[in-house]
Amino acid sequence: MGKDVIVACDFASAEAVFEFLDKFEGKKPFVKIGMELFYAAGPEIVREIKRRGHKIFLDLKLHDIPNTVKKSMAVLSGLDVDMTNLHASGTVRMMEAALEGLTRPDGTRPILIAVTQLTSTDQESMENDLLIKEPIDKVVMHYAANAKRAGLDGVVCSPLEAGTVHDTCGADFVTVTPGVRFADGDIGDQKRVMTPAEAKKIGSDYIVVGRPITAAADPVAAYERCVAEFVG
Repeated sequence: MGKDVIVACDFASAEAVFEFLDKFEGKKPFVKIGMELFYAAGPEIVREIKRRGHKIFLDLKLHDIPNTVKKSMAVLSGLDVDMTNLHASGTVRMMEAALEGLTRPDGTRPILIAVTQLTSTDQESMENDLLIKEPIDKVVMHYAANAKRAGLDGVVCSPLEAGTVHDTCGADFVTVTPGVRFADGDIGDQKRVMTPAEAKKIGSDYIVVGRPITAAADPVAAYERCVAEFVG
């Protein structure tokens, strides 16, 4: 599988995201549409960015009863996104239902991945807030194994865990890793971070990069630097 950089377009309006994407003359970066932009602009923002020729990771992190997730995924499959996700903590049954709903009548579907633990979560918050006492690495690997058992394509995980996920679930099991920052950048509210070059070395398949690109003085140069470091 080829590596790629996914740009997190966490903007509050369609105007803001188009102003950003218009800077990339002749380039079509893989973009992530998250909850902020989707809730602000609706499904049409997905259709328009797709019309512009971008691959799309629709990052809505579904988590509900299996039947609701199945029906929701059936709706999302009609948006022609390339990747979407849910929370692995929703159980194997929910993930299986999601996969069933996402698969179109002709058998095609977007890549489906599961969130293991958010990169803003550390051992202390997991124990104190979620009452999960197991080591975070063990929890992440258990959730990844559940996702594979449910038939999913991969997981969202910290770049610190990508190599171990591949060891546990196989080289073809996709790892999508946020929490990536340049060595000379601010880590923001992320707890478990890594540089693009380090993420490449440890085996991430896709890295998701937001503010280091979107808030840069020259977003295109920052994107190209990230691609150079991660893809080579």
